[in-house]
Formats: sequence, structure tokens, C-alpha cells
Amino acid sequence: MVRLMIHRLTAVIIAGLIGSHACPESQNTITTSTSPGVIAAASSTTQAQPVKANSTALATLPESTTTNALNTATAQTNLSTTVTSTTTGSTSDLLNKVVIDNTLPSGINPLTNNISNVTWLGYQIANNSCSHRDLGFAGQLGGKWYSIFGDTLWAAPGVTDMFLDPPGFHGMVRDSISLLTDDPLMVLDLHLNNDEPVPHQLQFVPFREEWGETNQYGFGGTSLCEVDEETGMGALYYLVNGNESRGLIGAGVAQVELTNDIPTVTHRYGDQGWWWDSSKYARYGDQIAYRDENSDYIYIWGGPPNYISDWSTINYHYLARVKARNAFNLGAYEYYWGRQKGWRKQVLDRFDTETAVMWGSGQGQVHWSEYWGCYLLVHLGIAGGAVFIRTADNLEGPWTPDVQIFQATPIDDGLVYAGVAHPYLDKTGKTLVVSYTNNNHIEVLKVEFA
Repeated sequence: MVRLMIHRLTAVIIAGLIGSHACPESQNTITTSTSPGVIAAASSTTQAQPVKANSTALATLPESTTTNALNTATAQTNLSTTVTSTTTGSTSDLLNKVVIDNTLPSGINPLTNNISNVTWLGYQIANNSCSHRDLGFAGQLGGKWYSIFGDTLWAAPGVTDMFLDPPGFHGMVRDSISLLTDDPLMVLDLHLNNDEPVPHQLQFVPFREEWGETNQYGFGGTSLCEVDEETGMGALYYLVNGNESRGLIGAGVAQVELTNDIPTVTHRYGDQGWWWDSSKYARYGDQIAYRDENSDYIYIWGGPPNYISDWSTINYHYLARVKARNAFNLGAYEYYWGRQKGWRKQVLDRFDTETAVMWGSGQGQVHWSEYWGCYLLVHLGIAGGAVFIRTADNLEGPWTPDVQIFQATPIDDGLVYAGVAHPYLDKTGKTLVVSYTNNNHIEVLKVEFA
């Protein structure tokens, strides 16, 4: 019963988007959140132009929403103490049902009531090509910042404005790369083909026919992670998706080098172009990839293996890391087994609330904020189009409850997902530009902190 109620409580707080996340104090306790209401962060929201987005934050829900769940099962203890509960049963019975949940929000999010304004800036487009696309995770290489996009649907021949693109399929690639600029609404597309009068992007992570891959295979990647600043070499983490034929196959890493000053994939690692078999292991790097500014490490988060399919468990995040200089050596990776067991060389093969580090963010982006003195994760949860930020002192967690900064309105009832941070635009951290995907359009916000 305790386990059931804790999972229900987690679902109420996180899946129901009732939560609050902060720079928490480090702890090894099993806790439940005591902040039942959604934190509506923005005191005001402005729009730079007429938009298709509703900026109203979620209303704070009454405390009664979660009171019963909190009273029914409260686990606030360390491993050597007992669980208290209002349910009937002996103490020994309860001890046998203790569930360690390292994914529960903890602490107070410092962004709470400290966001002065959120402005919808517009749509991000390219100045040398035209397409519809998703993701766009930002990463640094050789002193410049780049976006890694997922599915990139070309506009019709000659079309330069994606909003004037006629219906129909005009060609696509499964991923692409663009150079970010000082204007968050403008990128420069790279690796263009010879289409005239408007060129289109070529695929960034190449498929390999000798491995059974086709142009239908997906290679959605997360952020570029620099491994050698002098040469501009980087690592790109991606998930090989065989779609209907083979499903999710494996998570891998590609070596990216500057060729004629343009990031180019020069090698994919693994006998079949991936390292972590999705039928057995977490899909490391598919959710988040981050080159930590405060250490020598790259951190990669991924969802559970394919055999885990229950809605409440597929949304857990599992963590691995490697020193950046060793990113292309599979044996150098370490895997996080939870706060109780820490980092191990053994690949994680146990997937539960003890070994996971958080729940329910989907794909997102982590960065260090000098302004707040902690890590920020920008994400859109798993449904609903709300844009959130949660924080942590340590990348292993615990993470604070979320603060909602914006509510997007889906375009044509499409999907809204994949939060991206653009911290390079304001290194002080006083403001933060955020982007996300809205039905194959990249929308951009500017957040001003108090």
C-alpha cells in the first residue's frame, strides 16, 4: 500500500503538473513533496507580436488536491529509520514495503516568485534555407554554438517562408545542424544540398546501409558536447530509431569534427553504430546531453529500455557520465545507481525509483546558471504544452519542483515538446532565452529573472 500511494502521490505531483522544484540541499532521505500547488512563476508576460501562444500560467491548485495522498503515505526517512503511515498494519509490514524514490522533488525552487517577465519572441527560422523541424538542442563547439534538429521537413522548391509552404511532402532528412546567431530567431543552416533556387539541408548523422539502416531511420540527437576545445571536436549522442520495422534500436555517440569550419560527423561508434542496446539498457543521451561547465564530465540522461512500457515507468530518467576526453571510450563511462549506491562502472540493469534521478521531463536541456548558482533544466514535461524550469545543486539530483514559465498553445492540435536553453545569449544569467517545438515550428521565449 505504501508503494502504491507513493507512486500515486508522484503521479499527482508530477504527472498532474502539480509540483515545485529548487536548488535543494543535498540529502539521502526518502521524501515526498510538501508543495501541493503548481508554482505559477511569471508575474507578467508580454508578447513581441501577435502570437499563437497563451501566456497564462496554470492556476495554483488547492492544497486539498494532494492532502489525502500526503496523509495516506508519507515516507520521510533515511535507510536506517522506519516509515510512518496512517494506514493500518505492523511496523515490520511497513518496513518490508519501503520504496526508495530518488526522483521525488525536493527543496524550494529559487525561481519561485522570482520571474519578472516572460516574452514570446516569435518563430526561429533560417536565413539561407526553409524547412519545418523539431528539437534544436544547443551545444558549443570551437567557440560557436550550434543547434541539432530532429526531423527536418523541406519546404516546397523555391519557398522561402515556411508559413507560405503549400501542403504536401517535399522531402526531408531525419536530423540536421544549424549555426546559432546572436539573434535567437535566426539560424544559419549548414550542410546544404544543391536545390535551386532554395537549397535544403542534408542529413547530419549519416545512415549506413551496411548496418541495415535506411533513410527512414531516425537519429534524433541532443546537444553537441565539446571534448577538445583546441581542435573543436565534439560528441553527439543520439537514438537509432528503426521506426515500424525495428523500433528503438540503440543509443549511440558520434564523433564530430570541424571540417572547413563546419561541424561534420566523422565516425559513429559501435559495431552497428550504437553502444547501448535499447532492449536491455537505458537510452543514454536521448533525453539530455550536457557538457558540465563545472567539471571535466559529460552527463547523459536517457529513458528506460524497451521492455518497460507502463506509462508511470517509461518517464523515468537514468544517468551516465564520462570525462569529456574519454567520450569515445565505452569502457570509461560510469553509471548512476542511485544516491544510496552512487556511481559504478557496471552498466545499470535495474530500472526503478531508486536508480532513476527524476521523472517526467521528457527531452530538455541543462545548463549552469551563474545568476542562481545552480543547474537549471528547461523542459516541457510529458504533455500539455507548459514550459517548466526545475533546478538542482548536483546533476545527480535531487531536483526541485518545477516552476512553470509559460503555457504554449498547440498549432493545429500538434505536439509541443523539447525545451531548449540558450544561455550563451546572456552569460550573466539575469535573462534566459528558451525555445521549444510546437508542431514542427521552433518558438522562442525570453525569461527575465527578478
